[in-house]
Order: sequence, then structure tokens, then C-alpha cells
Amino acid sequence: MKKAIYLLMSVQFFVYLGFGIIIPVLPEVIVQEGYADIHVGGLITIYALASFFTAPLWGRLSDRTGRKRLILVGLAGFSLSFFLFSLFLDSLFLLYVSRVVGGLFSGALYTAVTGYVADITTDEERNKYMGLLGMAIGLGFIFGPAIGGLLGSISLSLPFTASAVLVLLLLVYAAAMLKEPVRQGEAVKRQLLPEGGAALWKYRIAYLFLLSFMVTFLLAGLEATFQLFQIDQIAITPLELGYLFIASGLVDAAIQGGVVRRIKDGTETKWISAAQVVTAIGLFLLPFTTGLFFAGIALSVFTAGNALARTALVSLTTKESGGRYGTAAGMTYSMDNLGRIIGPLFFTWLLTIQSGEIYFFSGILALLSIGLIVLFRESSKVHATG
Repeated sequence: MKKAIYLLMSVQFFVYLGFGIIIPVLPEVIVQEGYADIHVGGLITIYALASFFTAPLWGRLSDRTGRKRLILVGLAGFSLSFFLFSLFLDSLFLLYVSRVVGGLFSGALYTAVTGYVADITTDEERNKYMGLLGMAIGLGFIFGPAIGGLLGSISLSLPFTASAVLVLLLLVYAAAMLKEPVRQGEAVKRQLLPEGGAALWKYRIAYLFLLSFMVTFLLAGLEATFQLFQIDQIAITPLELGYLFIASGLVDAAIQGGVVRRIKDGTETKWISAAQVVTAIGLFLLPFTTGLFFAGIALSVFTAGNALARTALVSLTTKESGGRYGTAAGMTYSMDNLGRIIGPLFFTWLLTIQSGEIYFFSGILALLSIGLIVLFRESSKVHATG
């Protein structure tokens, strides 16, 4: 089983690497090809939309055709999306097509992989292995922008060509090594509104769902606009951006590995509130960027706050779910996806109007979101276990 888990972790890593790898390269493509800045947000959003709306359909298909087959189909389609992007940088229409294809097949991979893990694990060990998949996803988000920036400094198409080849190799390996699991009930497929999820909105956990959206909304907005703003501010290059994302990735890892472990039970709301203040400080620093070092400081401060808020929020949400961990996790994931759908498009549009002032607006939103924690603490509508 361990070999299968490691292979599935590799699949998830490359799916979310593919989401992140475009971040430092896309703005450079848009600028060099003379496209409107709004397409940075559009191309990021269309990927998340394609994944969000098709994942439930892929989940039902995986029940009928099998997990392995859908994983192989997903890897083939995902590789195709990378090849399309690398070959047609000069065609805006085909760039959108490649992103739709990428999002479409990432949805297939997500549902097939989670269904596979559900089939080969017991209830007791499932959280552990789902956690390992979550770690792989996090690493993909961290290394994606870094690798995109480093390879993009050589050629803007290279990050996508390299990713396409690696995913094809992973496809060959999966075809040879992965076995179809013994089915154990329904797939763990993500629905647009997780079954029973509506009931949770009657309780104070709803404030945590809204905060999950806000935390991801601000993160996605920064990812979509950071390079566009810094190109005008300090003429940043993809290579320099890669260095900055490596630094911020290390900060993220330090927060996950060090600070989060110090959070004691019952103190999560204080840590989340403090994290949102740190997030706001990072955002407020960004408009004053005068050089690469200062840009790195601002990005790292933002990353520290955002990483702390995300992790503490996930922990608190599970404790407030009344034992309905899966439903709460599905709802949180859906709210995160909505943040990744709306954030890039909204903030790139805002950047065309306000430039660096958008980060003052983002910082204010981060501070205002602390109000959701206040409402959460004052509410007595707790979901009882059972």
C-alpha cells in the first residue's frame, strides 16, 4: 500500500505544481505578447473553474470505470495541457484552451486519487494518508512558482515542456506499477456543495468557512498580481521571482514545522487573529517596494501570516465540525476553490485601475476578516458531536 500512496502523492504534487508553475511565467508572457493584464487573472481563474465544476462528474465516472484508468486518463490530459501552453504562447485563445484542459483533467486526477485512497485505507488510517496527500499538494504550491521562475528565466516555454515530459514519465510509471484497488463503497468525490454541508451553515462554523474563503481569496489575488506589479515597480524577472518564491516557501515550511506545533488547544482564534494582522502588514508593505530585497521581505511577511492562518483555521474547523470531519473538509475545500476562482480575476482587474493601492485594500480586508473570528467566538451555536 505504501508504494501506491507514494505514487499518488507524486500525482497530487504534479497537479498542484502545474497550478503554481504558471504564476511567475504567465505575467511575463502577457507582457511580452502584448495581451491585456486582465488575462493573467482570466487564465488562472479558468483553470480553477474547469476543475471546480467537473470534479463531481469525474467522481461518478471513477465509480464506473475504475480509479486507475481515470488516473491514467488524467495524467495524459494534464500532460497535453502543458504541451499546448508551451507551444502556443503567441495564441491567447489556445492559452485559454490549454488552461481549460489542465483544469478539466486536474479534476479527474483529484477525484480518482482521493477515491483510490478511500478504497485502500480503513477509517482509522484514512486521515493519516489524506494528510500525506495534503502535504504533497502543499509542496506543489510551494515549488511550482519557484520552478516556474527558475526555468522561465531560460525560456518562457521551458517550465511547461519540462512539466509535460515529467507527467508523461509519471503516466508510464503509474501504468506499470499502479493496481486497481478493491472498491469499498462510493468514491470520495468532491461535490459543489458537500452532502450535509448546508446544515453546517446554521452553526458558528459558518464563520470559519467564510474566513477560509477570505484567506485563499487574498492569497490568490497576490499570486495573480505580484509579478505584474513588481514588473512596473522594480522590473522583476522570472528568475528573481523564482528566488522570492523559494524564500517565501521556506518561510511557509518554517511556519508549518515550527510555529503551528506551538498552538495549544483552545487558543486557535488568537493565533488566527494575529496571523491576519501579520498578513495585513505584509500587504501594506508591498506598495513601498523599492528593490528585490524589500519585495522579498514583504512577500515573506505575507506568507508567514497566510500560512499560519490557513493551518490554524483547518485545525479549528475540524474541531467545530461536531465529528463531521469529511463534510467540513469538503466545504472548506469548496470555499478555498471559490477564493481561487474569484481572487485572480478580481485583483488583476483592480490592478488595472489602482496599481499598488490594491494591497492597501487587501490589507484592510485581512484586518476586517478578524471580525469573523469575533463573531465566531461570540456565537453560542455550536455543532454538537454525534
